[in-house]
Amino acid sequence: MKTREESKKIILIGAGGRGKTYTDIAGNMDGEFEVVAVADPADVRRHYIQDKHNLPDEMCQKSWETLLEKPKFADVVIIANMDRGHFAPAMAAIEKGYDILLEKPMAPTPEECVAIRNAAKEKGVFVLVCHVLRFTQFFKSLKRIIDEGTIGDIVHIQHAECVGNVHQSHSFVRGNWGNSDASSCMILQKSCHDMDILQWLIGKPCRRVHSFGGLYYFKRENAPAGAPERCIDGCPVGDSCPYNAVKLYLNDKKNSWFRNASTHKTSPTDRDVENVLRTTQYGKCVFKCDNNVVDHETVNLEFAGGVTVSFTMCAFNKGSRNIRIMGTKGELFGNMGDPFVSIYDFATRETRQIQISDVMQDQSIVGGHGGGDTGIMKALAKRLNGDTSDTSICTIDETCANHMIAFAAEESRVTGKVIDLAEYEAAHSV
Repeated sequence: MKTREESKKIILIGAGGRGKTYTDIAGNMDGEFEVVAVADPADVRRHYIQDKHNLPDEMCQKSWETLLEKPKFADVVIIANMDRGHFAPAMAAIEKGYDILLEKPMAPTPEECVAIRNAAKEKGVFVLVCHVLRFTQFFKSLKRIIDEGTIGDIVHIQHAECVGNVHQSHSFVRGNWGNSDASSCMILQKSCHDMDILQWLIGKPCRRVHSFGGLYYFKRENAPAGAPERCIDGCPVGDSCPYNAVKLYLNDKKNSWFRNASTHKTSPTDRDVENVLRTTQYGKCVFKCDNNVVDHETVNLEFAGGVTVSFTMCAFNKGSRNIRIMGTKGELFGNMGDPFVSIYDFATRETRQIQISDVMQDQSIVGGHGGGDTGIMKALAKRLNGDTSDTSICTIDETCANHMIAFAAEESRVTGKVIDLAEYEAAHSV
């Protein structure tokens, strides 16, 4: 147990679900961290952090500018506000010399990502972007198996991010990330995780990108006949609709994620939930929202040395991630959340299963991304104390490169062109 003087001091910017998660974990790490300040415009979220960490009023501000204009008084800034709010506080924190834990995506444009990377390197500060999948036992096990040479050289990967139909409706139709004009494109905000994981597993840079996809289902022309603007007003197919907001948010008392996120409260009442169903987009018919991000997308990737990847992001499934890695000596298959991965050996023609220790079954944002949220906080603590041994940590150069894959994929999806990554990066690095 570290003393208060030994603990690393945290400033939290953005006290929503992600900021709350990281600081809750930090508070249970035997004195490794101490939260000393919070900035969030929402009173209820700011007050939660204040009460949880016993903060004085002057260290609880609506605006991050108020905190970052002070002389440096902490070790690390956690930036966990909305996508389009990342750039300005990140640049201000870098200028002050703070190390940063930055929620993904690092920024919503390639130019801003490059600017953050360059500023961090110039100032010599450590910026860790929250690619939390690297810190799950599942993907750490895959990386170890690959690096040990068990399946030989990687030739091709099939990787699928199965978003889940209800998760899509909550976060990417009704929720904060449904409209790219207010957040960012789907492949960046949801699947920069996967672009990072693929490049990490392969260990080579991506060269070319080609992508197809669109918004297929969650749009007005697919609304059932007679469906009202809001589910709570009574829908003729409400009993059978899997997206009925009354069932998902009001009737399901166990779904704290949906209830908390929609009301912006940690312990909302039914009256609170009913109010948001009548007044916000969380209560709207899922086919009548302002969403414009894709609900399915396929990305083809070519890496250095000719390694290829077929990546799929799709909403129409139960939800999970699965991966098939094809090498020169064998084939590996795994589904995130399963307690094992399967390996087929070309020499023996046998399939064996490798146990994954401490596997976390809940892959959702509520379940801490299969242990990744806790893992990244532990890695951050080690790094801030001078221990650079954790091979899951993503450098700012790697993060920027992996974000460029997502940006290029969106460019390809919109234009239909095959994107050369070197040319794309050069064009957006001016």
